[in-house]
Amino acid sequence: MPDINFSNPSAASDSKASEGRSSATAPAGLRWDIIELLFFAYRDFVGDADHELEAFGFGRAHHRVLHFVHRYPGLKVADLLDVLRITKQSLGRVLKQLLDEGYIVQKAGNNDRRQRLLFATAKGEALVAKLAGLQTDRLNRALSDIAPSGVDAVRQFLRAMIDRDDPDKVLEAIFGTGNATVKAKE
Repeated sequence: MPDINFSNPSAASDSKASEGRSSATAPAGLRWDIIELLFFAYRDFVGDADHELEAFGFGRAHHRVLHFVHRYPGLKVADLLDVLRITKQSLGRVLKQLLDEGYIVQKAGNNDRRQRLLFATAKGEALVAKLAGLQTDRLNRALSDIAPSGVDAVRQFLRAMIDRDDPDKVLEAIFGTGNATVKAKE
C-alpha cells in the first residue's frame, strides 16, 4: 500500500485540497474523521499480530480461525464458517495448515459423529496468548488515559458497529443474550 503524503507545501493549496475532499458530489455529514481513524486503528491493531504471524507463514485468516477456536473450544466447523462469514473453500486451506502443523485438533461430535469440533492445542494456545498479549498491550496503551466510563463508551461504540440482526452464536455469547452452551472465556 503506498504511503499517503500529508505534506503541507502552502496554506493556499491546503485550502484547495480540503475543498476537493468536501466536493459537491459527496454527501454532507460524512464521518471522514472516524472512518480514517478506524482504518488506521485496524491497520495497527492487526499489524502487531501480522508481524508475529509472518514467522510462522501464517496470515490474518489463520489468526482469526485460531482466535475463535481457542476462545470457543469445541466450536463446530459450520459455526466457524458462520462466525467468519467465509466459504468452506476459504476456510479449508487455512484450517488444514493449522491442523497439519499442530495448532488445532479436530474431533467428532459426541452426539453426531459427522460434526467436526475444533480445539486449540497447547501450541495453538501459546500462539493465541502471544498475539492477544500484543493486542492487549496496544489496547491498554490506548485506554490508559481514558476514564472507566470512557472505556465503557468505547465498548458500546464497538458493539454498535457490529450488525446484530444476525443470529451469530459467538456474538450472542459476547453480548450475553444467547445460547447458554457457548460461553466466552473472561
